[in-house]
Amino acid sequence: MITYDVDGVKMPKIKKRLINKWIKAVAATYGRKTGDIGYMFVDDEKILEVNNEYLGHDYYTDIITFDYDEDDVISGDLVISLDTVRTNAEKFGKDYTEELNRVIIHGILHLCGINDKGPGEREIMEANENKALATLASLQD
Repeated sequence: MITYDVDGVKMPKIKKRLINKWIKAVAATYGRKTGDIGYMFVDDEKILEVNNEYLGHDYYTDIITFDYDEDDVISGDLVISLDTVRTNAEKFGKDYTEELNRVIIHGILHLCGINDKGPGEREIMEANENKALATLASLQD
């Protein structure tokens, strides 16, 4: 089951049925099924608190992914700062909804085993994000 919740922010305007279908389709392209995936939308202060408490990092970020995968079933908690998503959309000249969708799928790609911290991994992650966003566009046609 895929769930969406908020802490200190308004629920973003997302089409949950469509996003759920998209997440399942993207996971399937990596040979995975979806288990329990929980999205929590927060503000910058909350994500900083989570980043400090669980990862020992003292900086803002757009998403933190907690991975509870078992075998080919992806499960996890994904904490997304809507403040940082908005800031990044402005910084990169992107539409807010497109940036939010990119971050939503970014966490799923992490659960599917794609990393973005090592040499060359950021480009691989971006290519996979772009492929996933194209899949979303095709589901909306």
